[in-house]
Amino acid sequence: KVVHDVSHLIDLMPTFVEAAGATYPAKYDGNTIQPMEGISLIPTLTGRALERKAPLGFEHHGNLGLRDGKWKIVSMYRGKQPRKWELYDMENDRTELNDLAGKMPEKLNSMVASWQSWADRVGVQPWPIPRYDPEKSK
Repeated sequence: KVVHDVSHLIDLMPTFVEAAGATYPAKYDGNTIQPMEGISLIPTLTGRALERKAPLGFEHHGNLGLRDGKWKIVSMYRGKQPRKWELYDMENDRTELNDLAGKMPEKLNSMVASWQSWADRVGVQPWPIPRYDPEKSK
C-alpha cells in the first residue's frame, strides 16, 4: 500500500520509543534533554493516518524549509545574496514549480514566522557555520 503521509527522519525516534513501549527521558545525568520534535509513525504502519499537529521544520547546509499541512516553504542557501522564501501548495504542485509567495504574502510570512520559531526552539545555527579555530579558544 502506498501511503502519502508526510514524514521525516525526526519521526523515527518517537516511532521506536512507542514500538518499544518506552518513555523518552526528560533528563539524563542531571541535564535536561531536548524533547522529541517528531511524531510516531506507528499509525501509518498500522493503516491509520498520521495526525501531525505542529509544522515540520527543517534545515540542511543552510537550506531551510517548513511543511504545514498542504503548504510548504523553502529557502535555498545563496551565499551572500539575500534569502528568498518560496511557497508551494503541495496538494496541487508536488514538484514545486508554481511559487505562490508573491500571490500569498500573508501565508508566506506566517509560515516564515513558524519556521523561525521552530529554528529558535531547536537551536538552528546560521550558515555557514564558522570553522573551529583552536587558536581563538586559548
